[in-house]
Amino acid sequence: MKFFIDTANLAQIKEAQDLGVLDGVTTNPSLMAKEGISGAENVKAHYKAICDIVDGDVSAEVIATEYEAMIKEGEELAAIDSKIVVKIPMIKDGVKALRYFSNKGIKTNCTLIFSAGQALMAAKAGATYVSPFIGRLDDVSTDGLALIESIRVIFDNYDFGTEILAASVRHPMHIIECAQIGADVMTGPLSAMEALLKHPLTDIGLAKFLEDHAKANG
Repeated sequence: MKFFIDTANLAQIKEAQDLGVLDGVTTNPSLMAKEGISGAENVKAHYKAICDIVDGDVSAEVIATEYEAMIKEGEELAAIDSKIVVKIPMIKDGVKALRYFSNKGIKTNCTLIFSAGQALMAAKAGATYVSPFIGRLDDVSTDGLALIESIRVIFDNYDFGTEILAASVRHPMHIIECAQIGADVMTGPLSAMEALLKHPLTDIGLAKFLEDHAKANG
């Protein structure tokens, strides 16, 4: 399973990249605003800075919700760097835009997926990734992981090349469970990735090894 980090924070992206497990980045307007990035040119420059750090795909979201405007904005984003994946919302004009970009050979990430039907439509339109938001579904007492399982079955039934990108990942068990049920990608915070490194028995074992080494060497 690929690991994407969901942030626009350059320091966190670099830290994840240096860890050696990062496969890409996802961002959205809210994450850009959180970093104080505003204005079209500043946003584009920030996307370029992210692309300069990572080796994999970088999802850059369009703000437009009307087809022609999405195409214009998406083409501008794709021109920033070959790593850019144009992030498109799951709406009717968005599905049309997915087909346009797919025909042009531009990678896309269909975001705000909350049902298997939406994922199927996005895959039919040629999306590179679909992003079911498992954390947000959990927030409204709906099983987000069950949605990923349903999408996995559908995509495998028909050999869709679209990858399932588990989004709105909140904690390390989300990551483990997504890996178990066959999500192609997970995107979440650096804290969730780093939590996978930790186990109390590892800490106890390492402390014991170091203690025994110190005793043996005076």
